[in-house]
Amino acid sequence: MNSKKKKMLKRAIPLYIMVAPGFIYLLINNYIPMLGIVIAFKNLNFSKGILKSDWAGLSNFEYLFKAPDAFLITRNTILYNVAFIVVNTVVAIVIAIILSEIRSKMKVKIFQSCVLIPSLISIIIVSYLAYAFLSGRTGFINGSLAAAGKDTISFYTEPKYWPAILIFINCWKGAGYSSIIYLAAILGIDQEMYEAAEIDGATRWNKIRFITLPMLKSTVITLTLMNVGRIFYSDFGLFYQVPMNSGALINATNTIDTYVYRGLIELGDISMSSAACVYQSLVGFVLVLTANWVTKKLSSENALF
Repeated sequence: MNSKKKKMLKRAIPLYIMVAPGFIYLLINNYIPMLGIVIAFKNLNFSKGILKSDWAGLSNFEYLFKAPDAFLITRNTILYNVAFIVVNTVVAIVIAIILSEIRSKMKVKIFQSCVLIPSLISIIIVSYLAYAFLSGRTGFINGSLAAAGKDTISFYTEPKYWPAILIFINCWKGAGYSSIIYLAAILGIDQEMYEAAEIDGATRWNKIRFITLPMLKSTVITLTLMNVGRIFYSDFGLFYQVPMNSGALINATNTIDTYVYRGLIELGDISMSSAACVYQSLVGFVLVLTANWVTKKLSSENALF
């Protein structure tokens, strides 16, 4: 190794040290557990251990596809996630634009904190907050309806209300975090573009429409591609804890994750649960590649790779 390479390596050592904790965490938490994928193809027997358990081939995957509720849980998982992506993106961009229009730094910090707080609240707390509003006896909404002399609504036995409720709660909890990312992108836009547009007589809406939104295109595509990769996953707490695991709401709240969890609790079949996770990961990977391919065809500069 020549002296030039030694000097470069010596300069890079502090950077390697900085990266090491994050790399070690990813290795232990994300990559080493991937070896457990073998469980999805075995009839796990704890007395024999993972490696010596009998091979099951693809039989564990048949559970998801042959189950009578297979179509229902797949439909719910996909449609809810599509709705989450669309609604959260629109709301997050609106919040980011509103925050970018505030000139007082103190007010911006206050509002940023306010929109971030929901994302920091545990889903268990969120479920009880929702119950405080939706409860049939003591809920705020039914209390208001009763005070107005109108019929109360039994939210926890009426599935038709829950698609809107879950979309609203997910948006309330997640849009604030995304809005900070969009706000950072907006603040990175060259201010001279806005000044030039203002000189030309552009209104505030025109500046948003023809400058802000087009400049957010790459950020929107990147975040959307990342969300598409998890379109076969669902927020377990949102679909299990918030509806309070009500049996009457199964058709409206049952997704792949909650279905597998209920199956694991009832059957104790870890191999089947592992197969479901592998299935979700593979589908997510294919969806990301497909979405990125489509993006590259339409706008190559905005593709992830």
